Amino acid sequence: YADEDMRGAPDWRSLVHPDDLARVQTAIRDHVAGKTPIFESTHRMRHRNGEWRWVISRATARVDKHGRLLRLVGVELDITERKLYEEALFREKESAQITLQSIGDGVITTDANSTVDYINPVAEELTGWRLEDAMGRAIEEVFRAFHEETCEPLENPLSVSVRRMRPIKSVRPVLLIRRDGNELYVESTAAPIRDGTGHVAGGVLVFHDVSESRELNRRLSYHASHDLLTGLVNRREFESRLERALKSAKAREASYALCYLDIDQFKIVNDTCGHSAGDALLGQVGALLKSKVRWRDTLSRLGGDEFGILLESSSLDEAMRTAETLREAVRNFRFTWEDRVFRLGASIGVVPITSENEDVASILSAADSACVAAKEGGRNRVHSFAENDIELMRRRREMQWAARINAALEEGRFELYRMAIQPLQRPEPGAHYELLLRLKDEGGRIVAPNDFIAAAERYGITPAIDRWVIENAFRWLVSEADERENLLRCSINLSGQSLGDDKFLPFVIDQFHKSGLDASKICFEITETAAVASFSQANRFIQALKELGCKFALDDFGTGLSSFGYLKHFPVDYLKIDGSFVREILRDPIDREMVRSINEIGHLTGKQTIAEFAENAEIIQMLTSLGVDYAQGYGVAQPQRVLKSAVA
Repeated sequence: YADEDMRGAPDWRSLVHPDDLARVQTAIRDHVAGKTPIFESTHRMRHRNGEWRWVISRATARVDKHGRLLRLVGVELDITERKLYEEALFREKESAQITLQSIGDGVITTDANSTVDYINPVAEELTGWRLEDAMGRAIEEVFRAFHEETCEPLENPLSVSVRRMRPIKSVRPVLLIRRDGNELYVESTAAPIRDGTGHVAGGVLVFHDVSESRELNRRLSYHASHDLLTGLVNRREFESRLERALKSAKAREASYALCYLDIDQFKIVNDTCGHSAGDALLGQVGALLKSKVRWRDTLSRLGGDEFGILLESSSLDEAMRTAETLREAVRNFRFTWEDRVFRLGASIGVVPITSENEDVASILSAADSACVAAKEGGRNRVHSFAENDIELMRRRREMQWAARINAALEEGRFELYRMAIQPLQRPEPGAHYELLLRLKDEGGRIVAPNDFIAAAERYGITPAIDRWVIENAFRWLVSEADERENLLRCSINLSGQSLGDDKFLPFVIDQFHKSGLDASKICFEITETAAVASFSQANRFIQALKELGCKFALDDFGTGLSSFGYLKHFPVDYLKIDGSFVREILRDPIDREMVRSINEIGHLTGKQTIAEFAENAEIIQMLTSLGVDYAQGYGVAQPQRVLKSAVA
């Protein structure tokens, strides 16, 4: 208001907010009555523009001799902005208090000396401390933290945060001991609180209960790393520990050894008494083995009836003694199931883990090979692996090749070549050749069957290879009309395992029906050894396909002399004279006579002969003079590729 506005001004009471007027008048009366030395009041007054402003009014009364009020002399200070700030601060504080009361985390605040000045209801519940009891106490007394595994006391995270002047978040759960002594696991975050100048004025600790989630994670972790049937470490966890042991061995920190144990009679129990008995047997054997190894060693069920034992701080000799103890324990164990008692045995392979080992896979492969050697040596025995063990090295190579062959089948890395078969006594109308298999390895190099066929036979992969060859050879012949028209005879090799496969003959017949090929143009070659070993099966196989018109050849003939007696009864069309006799035919009279004899016997039994390894013109001329019908070898033609692999 301006001075002129105040002349003849309305009653001052009309300027005071109605809600504040009674309080202001009471304060004035108290002052005039001498109850207060000055009049002081905080209230609202109307501004000239009509809005209400907050003021602090301070005044003293002037009274006459009779004590009647003449006037008030004083000042009024506009504090509207301060009042608005106070109200905003109050609302913010109220909101913070409600938030702290409502959130699901425990919250504790302290002053700069880490003395508790606030604790919310969740923190009360988690720590067991009430607010009135906790206030004024050191944070270490209210929030007592310990390592979750070792139970060693930990420095309070809030104290650490205040000292380092930065937020601290727990990287793993900590064990919190409540006021009543009960335990729970919590995760926490601590941060310093700064004043307006940036100095640390206190701190806040926020934490929540993770006991249930920790227990769930523990169970999940246990299930992920343990075999549920036996309670032992599973293969994945075992390989992880084996990896750590190998790193330690390479750093020469400790010595380790691995035992690979296989229960010899498990299949008998499983097949005769059922899977429940097999499961019970594995559980009992697992417990038996666990009782025989040291606490620091790792016992694992690797799968099936196979167990692995990682021996720490153990030389090879000590590992052999441990393996012998385990073998003896299994041997003395009796498994009882429904009044039946079984004696067991254990074949154990032992390998040292040294800095020379390449990786975990090679260690397990060596141990498995040693275990197989123990089985093949008579079972219920221990076999140690040595790097110069020729048999084990061969077996390891075969195991590696088995995996590579399966991968090659899946990835389409096989190829077909053909090798011409030349008539020696009279010309023939059309092409006559044998299909040869080649494998393209991971680096794109061509590998001949001699490098992988033994592994394929040992691990039962040859039937799958034979199926691939027949299916792709037939598909190629169907797609190449000129080749098919010019073809007199195409020879395809079959393994002895395929002859013993009940599903293989229907597969071959089905391929003929699907392709529509003239069966008389196809000749299947089977080795003399396979034919003699499974004479009746081979005979049935040959007779069934001969009804379709197929031809047959007996491959590598002469390497098994016991077969001569079978020959006159064996319904094949060709004898292939083994190349070991043909190669030295020019210099070795015995080999020459062997070729002559086989050729004559073949002709006497109504069969044509094919000599392998005809590597030059002189050998071909000699074979011609001996009356051999056909020659095959580098002297006739080099192998030529007819079907590329699916992988470039």
